[in-house]
Amino acid sequence: MIRLIVGLGNPGPEYEHTRHNAGFWWVDAAARELGARLAFDRAYHGLVARANRPQGPVWLLRPMTFMNLSGRSAGPLARFFKIAPAEILVVHDELDLLPGQMKLKQGGGAAGHNGLKDLLAHLGSPDFWRLRIGIGHPGARDEVANWVLRKPPLDDRIAMDKCIADSLAALPLMLDGAMDRAVMKIHAGPQRPKPPRPAHLAPAPAEPGAAAAERPAAPGAGQVPS
Repeated sequence: MIRLIVGLGNPGPEYEHTRHNAGFWWVDAAARELGARLAFDRAYHGLVARANRPQGPVWLLRPMTFMNLSGRSAGPLARFFKIAPAEILVVHDELDLLPGQMKLKQGGGAAGHNGLKDLLAHLGSPDFWRLRIGIGHPGARDEVANWVLRKPPLDDRIAMDKCIADSLAALPLMLDGAMDRAVMKIHAGPQRPKPPRPAHLAPAPAEPGAAAAERPAAPGAGQVPS
């Protein structure tokens, strides 16, 4: 069961629409979905919202510490409310996925993501869940820093927004603890059509009259049916 959702990003209007803030966009959408309002809480260095559910409250968090200090915000909140790492969902941008793609998994390393690095340090465990929102890769490692801090082109932003909207359909499953079903829902996509059969494997067309020649004759005089 997910009890805390942390969206990663950088504070300030200059970063609001940059690729690195995909986690912020998701948490904003989740707060609207749950009817919760994010407000700054000095104790947790971030924007916090509480959504009340019959199973207990769900906390949403946008750290205002800048990306590389995200754990400084999420760690104290998780400790105060006794939320285990396995009950935390972290939503972040992912270079290794294209815009419009997303993956949900539990555990793993930071893979060079500064926000995840700090969360690992403050939570003391890699067991939290990660929803990775694809932003694409610039193609060269030395261009990554500028890439994540730039606004995506319109087509990419539309694809990312659709990805966020689609993934919110799995939010009730995650809040209920049905993580296997949430993974299947988020990873589900259109089925690819089967490729056409290679010509050299396709059956040769029958010659005219061949079918009749190969068909066994009807039993008649001098022929006994088996």
